Amino acid sequence: MTSNRRTFAIISHPDAGKTTLTEKLLLTGGAIHLAGEVKARGAARRARSDWMKIEQQRGISVTSSVMTFERDGITFNLLDTPGHEDFSEDTYRTLTAVDSAIMVIDAAKGIEPQTRKLFEVCRLRSVPIITFVNKVDREGRPVFELLDEIADMLALDVSPQGFPVGMGGQFEGVLDFASGTVARPEGPSKEFHGRRDADAALPDDVAENVELAQIGYPEFDLEVYRNGDLTPVYFGSALKNFGVTELIEAIARFAPPPRPQPAGDEQISPDRDEVTGFVFKVQANMDPQHRDRIAFMRMVSGTFKRGMKLTPSGLGKPIAVHSPILFFAQDREIADTAEAGDIIGIPNHGTLRVGDTLSEKNAVRFTGLPNFAPEILRRVVLKDPTKTKQLRKALDDLSEEGVIQVFYPEIGGQWIVGVVGQLQLDVLVSRLSAEYKVEAMLEAAPFATARWLKGSAEAMKSFEDFNRAHLAKDRDGDLVFMAKSPWDVNYQAEKNPDLTFSATKER
Repeated sequence: MTSNRRTFAIISHPDAGKTTLTEKLLLTGGAIHLAGEVKARGAARRARSDWMKIEQQRGISVTSSVMTFERDGITFNLLDTPGHEDFSEDTYRTLTAVDSAIMVIDAAKGIEPQTRKLFEVCRLRSVPIITFVNKVDREGRPVFELLDEIADMLALDVSPQGFPVGMGGQFEGVLDFASGTVARPEGPSKEFHGRRDADAALPDDVAENVELAQIGYPEFDLEVYRNGDLTPVYFGSALKNFGVTELIEAIARFAPPPRPQPAGDEQISPDRDEVTGFVFKVQANMDPQHRDRIAFMRMVSGTFKRGMKLTPSGLGKPIAVHSPILFFAQDREIADTAEAGDIIGIPNHGTLRVGDTLSEKNAVRFTGLPNFAPEILRRVVLKDPTKTKQLRKALDDLSEEGVIQVFYPEIGGQWIVGVVGQLQLDVLVSRLSAEYKVEAMLEAAPFATARWLKGSAEAMKSFEDFNRAHLAKDRDGDLVFMAKSPWDVNYQAEKNPDLTFSATKER
């Protein structure tokens, strides 16, 4: 039986048009009926998928939300990934939960550094990619130059599935190779409202280029695409509705249904009878009225039924899942059932954590959700010292979500937060204030990086005796070496060959 689930993410560099495309996919899929104009950043109608205060102020996606919509019998689960490079860790974990991705490229800018970084994460997991070249209604780079750049920089075969009829001032629509029709702009705003011309006469230069594109690049091959070695390329403008329908249809027709997921040496197939899944994200305070925490679980196998008991790998005792949530854009519905590929939200009070496996028999552990060593460390200083307890709770909550990592030094009272990128620090201060009513400042910490320590009990003990001032415990109580510089890490690693100083830690 083939699954009708398609679980995918959109990856792009900031400002390539990801949020606009997300909205138009939801609109075309019937999940929302009003697209919040993303370009009017000050408008009252905010982008519907960006709900956190700091996102609305800055017009960027910081948290990855999940949006589910149905179209022609297919259920699409769209995972929104933070586009900002500072959120690589959260994004990385989100990409472990998808089966395919859409890569959005700005027609004027081509492949930008962040797109490339996210692409590398997809490549690690052989996630198949459909490419969407956005903003062809504006002046952009020549089509062949863009296609060749994708092929060269990402070492992928490219297979164009359409062609823009002119760009910028000369833009007259987008030719779709499969149907041979041209989607035409209409009205003063030159949007696409559904008019398609069959057998349209193309300007000579365009006709010539279309012929070259069809001969010069490989034909689309489903198997090669699903192995992650070829990308079909679509052209359009998310803002003006060009190419959005083609994109949804491509995901329905080509994108793989739920794929097996790695659990140590074995692969857990979606056909397995037992319900299994893993938590790839935890979000606190989605509803400001209730201090709720929602764990986002990617269903890997089985059919989940409401009220079922599942055992989280972190706890060892089963929990009953009474009110699992499905996310239909802004609305949430209680899920009675869910299948492999679905993302369900499980409300909990801090029992579930990123990286936990949930299953009926507690015999499976999904692997591949790492913590990364922070590149920026800061001390947290309270403006009101009586709020220490609230601060500890807030830091524990936020580290559980993966927004920050928190370290409790063995000597000295001030806690240290670690992040991968600067923007996370702004988010931290803003959320401490807005959600926890804790006013705090961040000041420089005497350390530059952190490494998790592993080794025999004796080796750890003798290292501890000499270096207590440089040691801290993370949220799980694991020992962490706080280093003043990368040189320091290398020096200690050479001096202590029995210990490993690790820059990642499996969740």
